[in-house]
Amino acid sequence: MLSLVTYLRERPGAHVDDVARAFGITQDELISDLDVLPMCGTSFRGGDLLDIDTDGERIWWRNPDASGASTAEPLRLAADEATALLVAARAVSTLPGLREGDRQALLRATAKLEAAAGEAAGASSRLSVTFESEGGVFAEVDRAISERRRLWLRYYSPARDELTEREVDPIRLFAVGHTYMEAWCRTSEARRTFRLDRVAEIRLLDEPSAPPEIELRDLSEGLVHPAAEDPEVVVEVGPGGRWVAEYYPHDSAEELPDGGLRVTLRTPDPTSLRRLALRLGREGRIVSPVGLAVSAREAAREALAAYEREPAEGPGALA
Repeated sequence: MLSLVTYLRERPGAHVDDVARAFGITQDELISDLDVLPMCGTSFRGGDLLDIDTDGERIWWRNPDASGASTAEPLRLAADEATALLVAARAVSTLPGLREGDRQALLRATAKLEAAAGEAAGASSRLSVTFESEGGVFAEVDRAISERRRLWLRYYSPARDELTEREVDPIRLFAVGHTYMEAWCRTSEARRTFRLDRVAEIRLLDEPSAPPEIELRDLSEGLVHPAAEDPEVVVEVGPGGRWVAEYYPHDSAEELPDGGLRVTLRTPDPTSLRRLALRLGREGRIVSPVGLAVSAREAAREALAAYEREPAEGPGALA
């Protein structure tokens, strides 16, 4: 928000779409921020509040001098914030496949941050982060996007519990809890989203990447956007499972007498909810469709049976 104030001060009459693109947010998110800014200022007196408005296409700041010099002051970082930034910056700079220009820019920024952090920089030098396989996958996807090349993947599908091979034309990388690649899958001839930590193997191909012209999805409300035609699933949860209604987009959530909820939701792949049923344990069950409820119970019985088997003999066996 503070960066937005500085940006708008230097660009009177800026176009909404240009500002949203510069900050990597949607136009709706930007308009929401602009609704908040007029309530900000150096005091609660009317003359000190930021008089910023928009007609939907351009943004106007009527009193850019009202905020004085305070908004131009540099951001102050606490010691733990500076440490976190330095550790993350050093870790990212070691990623394989990172473009050399990006690496050098990151190293220069890190050096400036170290100088500004002073004593706090010392603590960060005693910490290190090692990326696992996802780092290499990220680098390959990033390279494929920049060089417009196709990728070959071996990808684990948890819904089917199997590894599949496919060729994809990468479109973009994004993070929503995990890091994902949005791509055009040549196997299914459709847009697909791949979680990077589920990529078992990846290879950059010589074929050019040529995804069709498609509109990028708005991710401001999360990764999953169920469609009206998707199959309906009903889940009943106890008090300890009410979090399901907070994390899963749903059509309805009815209160139950025991303090739980009856949640109705839609998903293009109902079998993926078996994992949710196992995670809930005694705090929830799938009510419908019946076939999914039966398969979830069978999966639970198989999991319990695995625990009931005799442990293997030997020094490594569990008591």
